[in-house]
Amino acid sequence: MNKEILIELQDTEWEYQFTDHDREIVRAIVYDDKGYFYFAQLIRNDIFCNGRVVETSGGGVEKGEDLNEAIIRELKEELGVDVEIDCKIGVVSDYYNLIHRHNINNYYLCKVISFGENHLTEDERDSFHLTTLKLTYEEALNEYQKCRDNKLGRLIANRELPILKQAKLILDNK
Repeated sequence: MNKEILIELQDTEWEYQFTDHDREIVRAIVYDDKGYFYFAQLIRNDIFCNGRVVETSGGGVEKGEDLNEAIIRELKEELGVDVEIDCKIGVVSDYYNLIHRHNINNYYLCKVISFGENHLTEDERDSFHLTTLKLTYEEALNEYQKCRDNKLGRLIANRELPILKQAKLILDNK
């Protein structure tokens, strides 16, 4: 049985002024039966960074939506995959000081059942140039390290590397 982890992080990249809102988020470590993991790659040119970042797929939970429904919807939208939820890995509480937001990231381990077309928003497609990365575990670790050259990449890596490592442990013990 998986024991959920809880991680609390601060934003050490931008100065703290105040926090004026919370955002409930769902994210997933997505894998297939061949041992590959699937991530979102974004090319950003905004207040957060001018460059590339890699992160797990996911997004905000809509009003009235439960977490399981939200993760299934988000993965279909961003990656174009239907998934089976294996388990909840845990929660990472972190902050984006630049936009005064507290994030409550609910992480899941999800196995791909089938692939289809994604349904990206206009921002994801045109502003962030979101694409899917298919990586081995070692390649994923390396990609997170490469993205540490910008503030947002460091925030994301600090949040997601412990989750990725926990997911690998869970899969290795199946």
